[in-house]
Amino acid sequence: MLAITSLLNPQNAERINRIIKSLETEFGLDDVQATADPHITYQLAGVRKLSALNQVLRDVARHTSPFVVHTTGLGLFPGPNPVIYIPVLRSNELNHLHQRILQATKPLCLRTDKFSGPDCWLPHISLALHDTTPELLGPVLQYLNQETFNLKISINNITILRQEDELFVREKCFTLEGHKHNKAPLLF
Repeated sequence: MLAITSLLNPQNAERINRIIKSLETEFGLDDVQATADPHITYQLAGVRKLSALNQVLRDVARHTSPFVVHTTGLGLFPGPNPVIYIPVLRSNELNHLHQRILQATKPLCLRTDKFSGPDCWLPHISLALHDTTPELLGPVLQYLNQETFNLKISINNITILRQEDELFVREKCFTLEGHKHNKAPLLF
């Protein structure tokens, strides 16, 4: 399975990794560290040909300009192993990129996750998953409540993460380059 994502810029990635590390120190939560790079996921997919996926994502990146998104608050996906995350506020630019990725990859996908569709997709940055329990939620949320989670994040890449055993590792990263290809209007 592959994850099509955008990695966070280094400053925000460092902040998120500090929070994640503190959750390990305080509560023993470390499963989220299976992905060393904090990111926003657009789609989880199995694909027929990785080379074809690389080509269509390279094309999407070539025609997409970098943009900024914002986060706020904390979120929770309930269950026996709840996921604690920072919600990413949807914007026109983010929705447009997500839609372009879905359209470009659809012919290549053998399967996708049900939460990647435009009606169900909730962009977020995971802080804890898989090793959480309902009993830990109260103390973890009380601990996290000491901070604010209002981030300004530059979306400047599309990155494929590949599952390798228990880890997700970088397969390929494409820089958003649309600003290089937009022609300035001619002035007469």
